[in-house]
Amino acid sequence: MSTPYEVRVVEDPADREACFAVRKQVFVAEQGVPQDIEYDAHDAVALHVLAVREDGLPLGTGRLLHGPAAAAKTGGEAGVGSLGRLAVAKEARGLGVGVALVRAIEDAARARGLTAVDLHAQTHALGFYERLGYEAYGPEFPDAGIPHRAMRRAL
Repeated sequence: MSTPYEVRVVEDPADREACFAVRKQVFVAEQGVPQDIEYDAHDAVALHVLAVREDGLPLGTGRLLHGPAAAAKTGGEAGVGSLGRLAVAKEARGLGVGVALVRAIEDAARARGLTAVDLHAQTHALGFYERLGYEAYGPEFPDAGIPHRAMRRAL
């Protein structure tokens, strides 16, 4: 059985707080990422997306960095955005929420004239992103103590 939900670009403080709550649940509580590194200065300038169930329960989130904010994560390429902080609440996994969030971020990147999206994937999630057209490059590296690989998809 599928759960009806919508994915939207965050435009108000309540949605933004819902994004942060999902990230806290997934990254801080489940994965042990220190809270002081989970939230950063990029949150203020990023485009955030939020998946919300019909009854208002937040199911997942992600963010897009573009322009100067993305430069450190994309090698400074002006036309490349950085997808990050993709998190899906445990109860919503397997419902297609992650795919819907990635596609919404890609749509936002296209709307901003970007030609590709980079991301830093936890190694256990490489297959998920590969199925969505992302290709890994470069060596494995730790981020918050979790192994990651850089990936890119041309839009």
